[in-house]
Amino acid sequence: MTSILFGLMSAFTWGAGDFTGGLAARKVGAYRSVFYAEVIGVFFLFGVLLFVDEPLPDTRARLFAMVAGALGSAGLILLYHAMSIGMMSIAAPVSALLAAVLPVVVGIFTEGLPRYLTLIGFAFALAAVWLISQSENGVKDILSHLSDLKLPLLAGIGFGFYFVLMHQAARDGGAVWLMIFSRTGGLILVTAYLLITRVSWKIELSALPIISMNGILDLGGNFFFILAGQAGRLDVASVLSSLFPGATVMLAWIFLKERLNRNQWIGVAFALTAIMLMTI
Repeated sequence: MTSILFGLMSAFTWGAGDFTGGLAARKVGAYRSVFYAEVIGVFFLFGVLLFVDEPLPDTRARLFAMVAGALGSAGLILLYHAMSIGMMSIAAPVSALLAAVLPVVVGIFTEGLPRYLTLIGFAFALAAVWLISQSENGVKDILSHLSDLKLPLLAGIGFGFYFVLMHQAARDGGAVWLMIFSRTGGLILVTAYLLITRVSWKIELSALPIISMNGILDLGGNFFFILAGQAGRLDVASVLSSLFPGATVMLAWIFLKERLNRNQWIGVAFALTAIMLMTI
């Protein structure tokens, strides 16, 4: 039950982070917003270490965390790029779905099959991710653009391996140091991308508050995912955390007055059903 609670908290904070990240990207661009959110997140975590007595993880855990952070950031860059070239309705559901499926497959091989009701809950959760993330005509859009799935699939693989590797890194406990190394790995990759593409580093100072909020909320999602994995199974933690598009959509509905279409409302109902099945 604790794992389920942490997984849901991860989904909510990650979803809120994506919501604020979207607002930040409108102000300064997607890649710069990711870079500065990473930087702010690292400084915030070092500040947390002043109040938390946590031992430095071993070399194996540090390496896993850094690779996980790099792959997660790579997935984010690929997802933003896919969205920027007009595949938003395709990129979001495909990447989110694969991000959830990959840890389920790994979890079955490493931890065995979960309970029968949990498996049914997985099916409802994956369907919820698919429905919540797409537009009214999302399925038709995807079927008509099958050749455009490469970037979303690669993004989903990056997110999925982030879940798997961070779970491995956190097996011996700890969270703050692991997030620092994860952020460092992501920051190295995003910095290299900005240098190679020669994108401007300048941003408006007025954008810093929303970027800071995005960085801290994203850290919250990471923190609760680590706790969910430490308290329970990788597949349960990953599937529940992958429900983050639901939080993003609901926040956009509340604060931006964006309408939820029929598919998204059905997805919300499926998500609630999945949660109930996993908690029985």
